Amino acid sequence: MDTVKISQFKAQCIAMLKQVQKTRKPLLVTLRGEPLVEVVPAGSGGDNVELGKLKGCIDIKRDLVQTDFDEEWEMLE
Repeated sequence: MDTVKISQFKAQCIAMLKQVQKTRKPLLVTLRGEPLVEVVPAGSGGDNVELGKLKGCIDIKRDLVQTDFDEEWEMLE
């Protein structure tokens, strides 16, 4: 990951953002030597999501939604 001072990032912001988009490599912006923000390419936040990863980890013992409300409601005829 490349690191850049905030003053340099401010001066060359558009060019650096285009470079991140082109190379798909994150950029770390620092302020007084401390990390301030990490610039990552758009759409990279969900790259490591694995759909169905937890499938089979939960056993449902009964219906989660109760549909029998006879005791709570009085039916009109």
